[in-house]
Amino acid sequence: MPEAAPFPEDQRSLLERYLRGELGPTSGKPSRIMRRPPGETAPLSLAQQELWLRERLVPGIPPLYNECITLDMTGPLDVSALEESFTEIIRRHEAWRTTFETVNGQAVQIIQPAWQIQLPVLDLSRLHKAEREAEAVRRVAEDASRPFDLRRGPLLRPTLVKMDDMEHRLFLIAHQIILDGMSAYQIFPSELATLYKAFSTGKPSPLPELSVQFADFACWQRQWLQGEVLAKQVDYWRKQLEGEPPVLNWPSDRPRPADRTFRGAFQPFALPGRLSRALRELSQRAGGTLFMTLLAGFATLLHSYTGQEDIVVGTFSPAGRKRSEVQALLGYFLNPVALRVHFGSHPTFRELLRQVGSVLSEAISHDDVPIEFLARELKPKADSSRSPFFTVALSLQPPMPDLDLEWSVTSMDVESGGASWDLYIAFIDRPNGMIGRAQYNPDLFERPAITAMLGDLQSLLESVALNPERRLSDLRRLTPPEGQEEQ
Repeated sequence: MPEAAPFPEDQRSLLERYLRGELGPTSGKPSRIMRRPPGETAPLSLAQQELWLRERLVPGIPPLYNECITLDMTGPLDVSALEESFTEIIRRHEAWRTTFETVNGQAVQIIQPAWQIQLPVLDLSRLHKAEREAEAVRRVAEDASRPFDLRRGPLLRPTLVKMDDMEHRLFLIAHQIILDGMSAYQIFPSELATLYKAFSTGKPSPLPELSVQFADFACWQRQWLQGEVLAKQVDYWRKQLEGEPPVLNWPSDRPRPADRTFRGAFQPFALPGRLSRALRELSQRAGGTLFMTLLAGFATLLHSYTGQEDIVVGTFSPAGRKRSEVQALLGYFLNPVALRVHFGSHPTFRELLRQVGSVLSEAISHDDVPIEFLARELKPKADSSRSPFFTVALSLQPPMPDLDLEWSVTSMDVESGGASWDLYIAFIDRPNGMIGRAQYNPDLFERPAITAMLGDLQSLLESVALNPERRLSDLRRLTPPEGQEEQ
């Protein structure tokens, strides 16, 4: 059979830029985002509203929207300059000093005055070196498991941990309603480093003032995503998810609870450098992106485990960041989207890559409608034990910028105890190899089963990287780890 044509270069480039959170495809010709009139109350963005509703409508759930970002800092640290830098970020970005109220039956954003950051410092330098890391994670994990009060705020809690005179960790626990991957991995560390280098040498901030704020985006989005624009996007998803979307016969250690518990735990992992390089090279040769390759590999694993030919996997699309005006803003611009992959034609991995690229390209062109809104609109079969449309998801975090300091960012250290899906795998691509974490619901899976699943995923990726022309139906059929049963 002739080799599948590579994914078109213009579309591949667009996907890479878009998935990095840069300017990407848009639907319609929306007007420019402008500053809202002074004193005007702003609504929640559509994505924020869904998080807010979840916490209000499902009381008692774990803090599944608490995210912990870790900034590793090597070298001497000027704590005063770091606090001044953090304070300036709070002043610059309204999103990080926002709380949420209900006014006349509608949820609104309340922008609080800026405040002076005073970092709590946890000094672990007197502990034995081998004990410091575990103790830091243990202490911060206790904080990460405490819910935020969306009405009172603030919705972030930083802690500076001193490991020794030349090594510090800045742990930032924040509610996802004010934080996304671009905020965590690019904007916040970049601004913090830029300001720190200036303030620690007695210079003023070199950062330009922001032209708009997150609340301005929320006002604009509400005006734009309605009428014909909204109908066009809903029609796309109605066709894409027509019929009853397949329920993944996902292998589980335990019977599925009658209602979703939203409990979570996670398992960190790393892919060898040689495999990471091979996957990047395969993506380039196929004219795709690394995310497409990881998504196709994960979908193949699910197909192998379940034997199902129709698989739906979720991912986070940076839908709100399509507009150039919001590229530099901290805030939550993500929207989960459903990606439907078919194995009925018995494709090779390269052919599957092309299918995944097309599905992804279409999905991110129609990704502005929150998935919970689609569930209410399309009304899939009610099942209180599962999230609508998909129960497993995968993402590739944005790359970290060059900070010109010995600082690095990760979100792989601390867990909050909550999870939105049965399984969510997040990758970070680093020059020396990919790292990641598998967040899973411990009411469904034992940790050894997740560890075994990650081993199967690595083996499968190694196999397809070695021979992407081989038909996936000819690969060795993977079975769930021993001791598991399908539901």
